[in-house]
Amino acid sequence: MLKPFQFKEFTIHQDKTAMKVGTDGVLLGAWCAVDYLPDSILDVGAGTGLIALMLAQRCDAMTIDAVEIDENAYEQTVENFEQSDWGDRLYCYNASFAEFADEIAQEEETYDAIVSNPPFYTDEFETDNESRNKARFTSALSFETLLSGVAKILSKNGVFSVIVPYKEEERFINLAKEHHLFLNRVCNVQGNVNSVIKRSLLAFSFDKKEVEKNNLIIEIERHKYTQAYIDLTKDFYLKM
Repeated sequence: MLKPFQFKEFTIHQDKTAMKVGTDGVLLGAWCAVDYLPDSILDVGAGTGLIALMLAQRCDAMTIDAVEIDENAYEQTVENFEQSDWGDRLYCYNASFAEFADEIAQEEETYDAIVSNPPFYTDEFETDNESRNKARFTSALSFETLLSGVAKILSKNGVFSVIVPYKEEERFINLAKEHHLFLNRVCNVQGNVNSVIKRSLLAFSFDKKEVEKNNLIIEIERHKYTQAYIDLTKDFYLKM
C-alpha cells in the first residue's frame, strides 16, 4: 500500500489514483496567483485534490471546486478534502470538464480562478491502464477542450493558471489566444542549471498585459534545492 504524502497542513492519500503527488502539481499550486483575492476557484483534473488543498491553505476563497473524470481519482479527492481542515470549502464533481463547463455556463456562473495540471502525453504513448491514460494523456482532456471550457466559465477579471511541457508552450499560448485568453505571466522551470527547460507555468486572463517572465531552477545538485524553489514551496513541504 502506497504511503500517504504528508504536507505541512494536510495529507494526500494516493492509493486509489493513477496520478500520484508530483512536482508539477506542487509548483502550480504554489505559483498561481491568489493575491487578487479570488472568491471562487476551480481545479480541473483534480487527481488527488492536491492543488485545491494548496489553494485552500493559501487563501480564504469560499468556493473551491474540483472536477475529476476518473472515478477512483474522484473518490480519492473527496476523501482528501474531507480529511482536511477546509472540508467545508472544498467540493469535487465527478464529470468530464466539457460537460461540467457547459453546465456551469448554462447556469451563468463563473470562477475567479481556474487552475489545471492537465494530462499531456500524446496518444502514441498510451498504455493499457485506463486510469493512467485518463490522468496522463491528452485524449482524455485536449488543450482545445480545456481552453474552450475555461473561456466559458472564467470570470471577466479571472485568471487561468496551468502547467504544460515547455515544448507545448507556444502551441498552448496560440490556442489560448483563439479563446481570447492572453498570456500575463510565464515561468520556465529547469531541474538544475545545466538541464533543459522542462515545464512552463502559464497564467492567462481576458486582459492583454505586458507579460511577466521568470525562470525557476529547482535543484543546485541532487536533493539540494535552490533558494527560489524553497521560497516557493516552503509553506507546503515538511522538510523545506
